[in-house]
Amino acid sequence: MRVVPVPQLMDNYAYLVIDEASGRAAVVDCAEAEAVLAAVQKEGVELVAIWPTHHHFDHVGGNDDLLKQHPKLEVIGYKGQGNRIPGCTREVDDGQAITLGGLEARILFIPAHTTGHVAYHLPQEKAVFTGDTLFAGGCGRLFEGDAPMMLASLSKLKALPDDTRVYFGHEYTENNLRFAATLEPENAELAKKRTWAAEQREKKEFTTPTTIASEKATNPFFRWSSPELRRSLQRQFPDLEMSDVAVFAKTRALKDSF
Repeated sequence: MRVVPVPQLMDNYAYLVIDEASGRAAVVDCAEAEAVLAAVQKEGVELVAIWPTHHHFDHVGGNDDLLKQHPKLEVIGYKGQGNRIPGCTREVDDGQAITLGGLEARILFIPAHTTGHVAYHLPQEKAVFTGDTLFAGGCGRLFEGDAPMMLASLSKLKALPDDTRVYFGHEYTENNLRFAATLEPENAELAKKRTWAAEQREKKEFTTPTTIASEKATNPFFRWSSPELRRSLQRQFPDLEMSDVAVFAKTRALKDSF
């Protein structure tokens, strides 16, 4: 498998997922068709599918234009919500397998940013495409769900093998890690990753992918059990209940206003 990030809009990523044996490709989260079609031509692959993670326009806004050029594309949507995905041809359920040539992806249902949000996990390739649920150093806003729902979704992703590469939906890494450092200023791994992310962006290079291991070490939305993070919250909010959900919810609320 080869993955080609395709920048979209201001800070979005689409991804070409390429099965090198067959030359077939799927695109994850197409906001703008033109850049995706250019990448397809450059890579010399056959585009056969669109894999949206959720229905927001900055993740599916290019579907219709892609379908004008490639009307037979398979377009995935979560069960009961295909009407929210432009051009949806196939609804899928949590745990279901979909194929791309010789590659197999498993659907992970990870709602809260939206109620139909999914990730595409390719266990044999040690890769997962998480859209706007999990970013490097961050997680998505709770537009259609609540804190317990997002905590459950993130827990599902956190349980993936440490060496799983995480391809996320937005280049928010520098800002996310700057926020993370306000809660864990003594986290050495976080400081190291902040330096790396700044260097990458200075060179105009991507910070995607990250890994599950890196997120466990640096992402406050994976680190609800961190003693330092909890102490930081307790200093600011002495009456805060120290349950996982309450810690996560307060962290998310602080990020919303950061």
